[in-house]
Amino acid sequence: MPYFFRMKYSMLSILLALAVVTSGRINAADAPVNTLTDSEKAAGWQLLFDGTSLNGWHNFKKEGVRPGWQIKNGTLVCVDPHNAGDIVTSNQFAAFELQLDYNISEGGNSGIIFHVTDEGGAVWATGPEFQLEDNKKAADPIRCGWLYALYQPPVNPDTGVILDATKPVGQWNHIRLLVTPEKCVHEINGVKYFEYVIGSQDFNDRVAKSKFGKMPLFAKSAAGYLALQGDHGQVSFRNIKILPLDKK
Repeated sequence: MPYFFRMKYSMLSILLALAVVTSGRINAADAPVNTLTDSEKAAGWQLLFDGTSLNGWHNFKKEGVRPGWQIKNGTLVCVDPHNAGDIVTSNQFAAFELQLDYNISEGGNSGIIFHVTDEGGAVWATGPEFQLEDNKKAADPIRCGWLYALYQPPVNPDTGVILDATKPVGQWNHIRLLVTPEKCVHEINGVKYFEYVIGSQDFNDRVAKSKFGKMPLFAKSAAGYLALQGDHGQVSFRNIKILPLDKK
């Protein structure tokens, strides 16, 4: 093959390869939100928010959802924290892996609470909380991704600053929360923060030294509702999905 045609052939091959890669990126970016892939369905994942309705959610110990929670552009949004309150799932979960995306307002503060039961006067009276907030301007010193008042990430020895993998306000962050009897794991944007074991001596000691030490029902249930807080600023959620890990 003449040199000129070999060059044209090589350039064409490169362009086609780039086109395939670019197409893959576009398709990945344009993948529909609030859906499960066939492999996720086969693995047992469940979608907790379909992007169009509030089915499967209600305000804590009440029927229905207050108007402070709305659906906008396929996201579950706390638009008015003064008329929202905490919402919980209809179903209860024991061991599970939860994944979701959140986007919080400037100074916003929210949380994901698990193993919530109806015996408490508030969701946090029974369920531990995965804190969500704007780390820059939120007033609460408990930062995003921490287990409220109990566990926090380590200090980076190179910077002397506590690990923070969150993105700036206005950007979507991805959460992974694993809860099993053997271990619990907190991750933000693919970065692991820490592990702990509910009911371990270390966990119980930390609870006793915290405000939860005066709450006899705190972290005592092996299963319960999932809750999203809606009382301290605006926050949006999408792609809320859960994989129950209960042993059959």
